[in-house]
Amino acid sequence: LFLCCDAHTPPVRQRDSGLHRLLSIHRTPRVTTEPPAPAPAPAPAPAPTPSTMSSPGATSIPLNALAPKRKTKKKHFVQQKVEVFRGSEPVLSVLMWGVNHSINDLSQVPVPVMLLPDDFKASTKIKVSNHLFNKENLPGQFKFKEYCPQVFRNLRERFGIEDQDYQVSLARSPPLKDEEGQRVGLLLTSYERTLVVKEISSEEVEEMHNILSEYHQHIVTCHGSTLLPQFLAMYRITVENEDTYLLVMRNMFSRKLHVHRKYDLKGSLVSREASFKEKVKELPTYKDTDFRNNMQKVYVSDEEKEKIMEKLNRDIEFLVRMRIMDYSLLLGIHDVERAEREVEDELESSLEEEDGDENGLTPASVSASPEGIASSMNSSKPAGPGEFDPYVDMYAIQSAVGAPRKEVYFMGLIDVLTQYDTKKKAAHAAKAVKHGGGVEISTVHPEQYAKRFQEFIAKIFA
Repeated sequence: LFLCCDAHTPPVRQRDSGLHRLLSIHRTPRVTTEPPAPAPAPAPAPAPTPSTMSSPGATSIPLNALAPKRKTKKKHFVQQKVEVFRGSEPVLSVLMWGVNHSINDLSQVPVPVMLLPDDFKASTKIKVSNHLFNKENLPGQFKFKEYCPQVFRNLRERFGIEDQDYQVSLARSPPLKDEEGQRVGLLLTSYERTLVVKEISSEEVEEMHNILSEYHQHIVTCHGSTLLPQFLAMYRITVENEDTYLLVMRNMFSRKLHVHRKYDLKGSLVSREASFKEKVKELPTYKDTDFRNNMQKVYVSDEEKEKIMEKLNRDIEFLVRMRIMDYSLLLGIHDVERAEREVEDELESSLEEEDGDENGLTPASVSASPEGIASSMNSSKPAGPGEFDPYVDMYAIQSAVGAPRKEVYFMGLIDVLTQYDTKKKAAHAAKAVKHGGGVEISTVHPEQYAKRFQEFIAKIFA
């Protein structure tokens, strides 16, 4: 018979504190209709207390009667939490947790005067087991590994990114998924669109280790003026015995200027046309054949073209030394006139929403100012479409005066972790047999790939 204790009932004074917690009474006890069980053998009853005397129908419950029920409830509670966790995004949660942990630890370590060879092989690991805090978002067990933390810390500094801003950009709000991508792995963008997080393979992690020392020296030599990706960090996240490798880079596109058309150019015309499925997307990625068929051109001044080709040639020399191939030029185009029309349409729609809202508040009027890396971008706010800060949008180039269309171009090299190995040699031989030796195929020797790539890029300018 279960009875509840009234809040005003005097406390029960028992020698056995465990039995005291199980004794409970109520002022109006419930009466069961079950027939009474046979009377057990007489046993010495406990001394009466004020609480038991005030409720003549109260009975005590043996301690061992509730033990199995308490165990069952505890198991059921743990199963509920596992189900809640599986419905969330564990990799993203561990990434945010790991970035916080890493930057906080690095802030306690003095910046080295110079990097040593061991820094390019170093890593930090942390294993979390039986994690009980924030179980709705974080798994109970996970591992987080950061590769070469001092090297990437130095690279972030050379690219003008403060660790605290980097931390806020990735850990303040969850990164956004690229819903339209065809990639097998994750492709994420920080919530303020300044960073890109790309899932890579274990082979690409190995290749990054192979080139990291030379890459760092290349960035030092060119003072950060490069078309190569700006590598900022590399992590391994282990959840449920599955490893996920993530590479963090600066976003080549602008966080403020919308890209209306983009191309992935390799300098080859074999199987280099966007599929129909790709073309129906809101922002498709066109390829070399599409670039020629659309008669697309890049309208920049001769001075800008010379700067671009100087960077490109210097970067490609580095890639050839590293035996890297199969890279692409990512070209994004911002149409200024189209952007102006979009701004006018948004302004009209926002005015209509304000008229219909009695409070006069719209999401734009109450949105918070950006934080993290984006906070440093507010010092020189663009006045309108087509204007940008070259110290922030490092891959952006303004179209020349007198160009047919006023545009902003974003140009950078991507996919630079493919080394010319046995697989590429076999792929080159197979394509040469299929298409003929004189056809421009993408899988060729690094030197040949670089020469063809440079010649193609030089022709995209008007």
